[in-house]
Amino acid sequence: MFRKKVTKPQNRIDSLIGAGTKIEGNVSFTGGLRVDGEIVGNVTALPDQASTLVVSEHAKIDGEIRVSHLVANGTINGPVYAGEFLELQSHSRVNGDVHYNTLEMHLGAIVQGRLVHRSSEARTVELKLATRSTQTGS
Repeated sequence: MFRKKVTKPQNRIDSLIGAGTKIEGNVSFTGGLRVDGEIVGNVTALPDQASTLVVSEHAKIDGEIRVSHLVANGTINGPVYAGEFLELQSHSRVNGDVHYNTLEMHLGAIVQGRLVHRSSEARTVELKLATRSTQTGS
């Protein structure tokens, strides 16, 4: 009843960053994005919209990634936030923490960082000690 709407993966690629192309700066997108080149900056999809990022085998991203669906087979240096689904293929290398909801990891994929399931993030609660007030009598 109060569950977050699950977005379906984007089945088509709307944009391509080709091999031999290097982008320095943040990249924002909607729909599907395939990276065959290099990005030095954060890659972010619009929240609450279906988005798919494909990082090919020879691609490299140095920065934070925030998408709903990610298929990685290249190198990522930075934290990854996959809101729905993350597939780490056999040549993928992630140097940073990986936050995911559903994870598929192929033999040979490497993660140098923490694997953090989204449900454990949502349940983290900070507790504070109650202060005791003292009253003095006359």
